[in-house]
Amino acid sequence: MTDTLTITLCQMNQNVGHMTENADEMLELRRQAVARNPAIDLVMYPEMQLIGYPPEDMILKPALLDRAAMELQRMALATDDGGPAMIVGTVIREGEDLYNAVTLLNGGKIAAVRYKDELPNYGTFDEKRHFTSGPLPDPVEFRGVKIGLPICEDIWHPSVCSHLKEQGAEILLSPNGSPYEIDKDDLRIEGVAKQRAIETGLPMAYLNRIGGQDELVFDGASFVINGDGKVVIQMRDWEHQIIDTVWNRGADGWTCEEGKQHQLSDHPEDIYCAMMIAVRDYVHKNGFKGVVLGLSGGIDSAICAAIAADALGPENVWCVMMPSRFTSQTSLDDATACAKAIGCKYTTIPIQPAVSGFDEMLANDFADVDVDLTEENLQSRIRGVTLMALSNKFGPMLLTTGNKSEMSVGYATIYGDMAGGYNPLKDAYKMTVFAISKWRNTAKPEIALGNDGEVIPQNIIDKPPSAELRPDQKDSDSLPDYPVLDAILMGLVERDESVDEIVAEGFDRAVVTRIEHLLHLAEYKRRQAPPGVKLGTRNFGRDRRYPITHKFRTA
Repeated sequence: MTDTLTITLCQMNQNVGHMTENADEMLELRRQAVARNPAIDLVMYPEMQLIGYPPEDMILKPALLDRAAMELQRMALATDDGGPAMIVGTVIREGEDLYNAVTLLNGGKIAAVRYKDELPNYGTFDEKRHFTSGPLPDPVEFRGVKIGLPICEDIWHPSVCSHLKEQGAEILLSPNGSPYEIDKDDLRIEGVAKQRAIETGLPMAYLNRIGGQDELVFDGASFVINGDGKVVIQMRDWEHQIIDTVWNRGADGWTCEEGKQHQLSDHPEDIYCAMMIAVRDYVHKNGFKGVVLGLSGGIDSAICAAIAADALGPENVWCVMMPSRFTSQTSLDDATACAKAIGCKYTTIPIQPAVSGFDEMLANDFADVDVDLTEENLQSRIRGVTLMALSNKFGPMLLTTGNKSEMSVGYATIYGDMAGGYNPLKDAYKMTVFAISKWRNTAKPEIALGNDGEVIPQNIIDKPPSAELRPDQKDSDSLPDYPVLDAILMGLVERDESVDEIVAEGFDRAVVTRIEHLLHLAEYKRRQAPPGVKLGTRNFGRDRRYPITHKFRTA
């Protein structure tokens, strides 16, 4: 029995499905921990770190489970060196059942296994599709100390931690794979971890991962909280960080010694960082070296270019202006100034030759029909084809730039400006785009690789938004002003309110009814849109899943 434990918390990234790489990284962090402090007792990693989270249907492959078991055994054997034990998350197969599991590796073997009891099955989570719920877990015994190992969702409900306390747990170590959502860091601490700590009187280490995984991004922000509800360690958000924590047994039980309290990102910096990390990891993990995107002189493409430069470095961003006869000189000037401020590659490819070619091709069939939205969409599709050609020829991934306000009501051209591999603005409403653009001109995240200072010319922020697909066009010709539109969409999408409920808040019934209609009509477009980083609780795709074909309306 010991009265002191030194536990290393590894807030780290992952590579889903690459068990060998993940195992090697964990073993290397263990080696570094010992080199830094030979007295380390235990090294802890985030939820399902061996396989990566979420693995989705990939874990239904027996070959993946076999490889995971082999790598877990390799890691267990590594602890036969007399060094620290490890807490490693993986998937365990028992017969036909799969379990989200955490293992204690010690003394050259798998010393203990515990299963996740509470399986989240809401929002982005589909764990009941893949896993069997484990029994309420008992503590594991390590060096005479009973340690509870609640896995992520297990701490969001009282039952697991209460059971662990009843079974004699003295410390709670909780590995997590908790995706970022706006204001979620406060919820984790105040609404969840502090409640469990006070209810049980037990200290808890909450360990989360960092990094992007398709639509999800993990913000880290791990912490340690003592049994009195006091946060004694706050790790950084968005950054790889390894810390050693010291735990002592006293007359009233175990406590963790106080450590650094890092300041978490304020709003809207947190949103910007989420976009930046999501783009960085999506590009790098999928083997691209950089991105290409259209730079129109508008705010959406400007902030996307800034995000990409901060994520990848300006040298890995290629912006392309593709003017038509409707492109204003102001847009040309603004795009040039923006590219210069960001410091990225910038080229101009006029699309008029292609527009003229299509006009000639379609002249006979369009001869007796008035010019309409078709010709506008054709310009957008020409731009999409142009950018995809550059991507195919030179290798950068095409970044899409449509915001959530536009995607909600279908104010985007399928196979045109919706073309691409990833969209950092997919879950960001237009007013959020304005907010992060203004913020980025006055600040920059510490981990950003882009230039300091103003990167989006003020005129881009100030001028009325326009697609510039016809003379003197403005977004407000087709849509309510964005403060009104976003407020209506917050009701329809984020809060699932009816038309009547939103009208009761003071909005015009005809406007709300039209926006609801457009929202449902555009579902087929959103199903074909590129993935984009989740920011809120109702992102299109993983959170909000509607049928394409339906007739339901609340008005």
